[in-house]
Amino acid sequence: MLIIFESILPIFLLVVIGVGLRRAPVIQESFWSGLEQFGYYVLFPALLFHTMVKIDFAALDGGRVSLVSLIAVGIMTGVSLALWPVLRKAGMPAASYTSVFQTATRWNGFMALAIGEKLAGHEGLAVIAVIMAAIIIPLNLINVGVMVWFSGQSRSFKVFAWRILTNPIILGSGLGVVLNLAGIPVYDPVLTTIGLLAAASLPLGLVNVGAGLRIADALRPSGAVLLSVALKLLLFPVVSVSIALAAGLTGQTVVMIALGAAVPTAMNGYVLARQMGGDAELYAAAATVQTVAAFFTIPVVLYVVAQLAGG
Repeated sequence: MLIIFESILPIFLLVVIGVGLRRAPVIQESFWSGLEQFGYYVLFPALLFHTMVKIDFAALDGGRVSLVSLIAVGIMTGVSLALWPVLRKAGMPAASYTSVFQTATRWNGFMALAIGEKLAGHEGLAVIAVIMAAIIIPLNLINVGVMVWFSGQSRSFKVFAWRILTNPIILGSGLGVVLNLAGIPVYDPVLTTIGLLAAASLPLGLVNVGAGLRIADALRPSGAVLLSVALKLLLFPVVSVSIALAAGLTGQTVVMIALGAAVPTAMNGYVLARQMGGDAELYAAAATVQTVAAFFTIPVVLYVVAQLAGG
């Protein structure tokens, strides 16, 4: 447990640094939006491309890992949708429900990749990348679909499809997979350049995660926020690990699957909530509380799963 905690601590310290820097009067506000865009359009796609190009899919049993991840996402989607009638009766507005849904199903890829690399090196990074490649498109389709359905606004399918197909994260990981499976080599200096960008993505991404948190929201969490914490940090890992073990996966692979499920929600859902009529304030509060709580829940989840899976 202590080893896991100490491995994760630097990751959360980078998040804390982001919290402090965002509030320090030394960096202009415009820097943070620029950093977010740079990470989203350049650094993160570079990391995924670089990782996917170098993965040995056969050694990772990528097919089973992908299938387990997709089934887990499907179950969490079903559970979250089943909660809507209950939450509606309790007086929750549709806009607030979409934020509960998003924060229960989305996951912070930056954090999962960083912790996975710290705990298991390239193998951990590769398993997380396989999971991301499998669920990025379905998760975006599901969450945008939920936002469209509950917002009551008409959305063009053509525009929706274009947003998915031009998503830089999808493009980066997809191109890497295609080149890998096709056996097409990447010119070494180009691959090295992409690798340098990839190396900068995780620390800068984690600092930016911290910059987007709202600490005041963690002091007085609402019932909706606490529900999102239970769904994302507790139920999601239980569902994912149960499916992985049933599928015959063992060792570090199961531990990394648990990690992908146990990290807090992603901050990019906040932008979607703002653009599509969701409850952006609730999303920000849930993301903040989940990130704080994950500092305590992730070590416990990984320790328990390591004992179960022999990792």
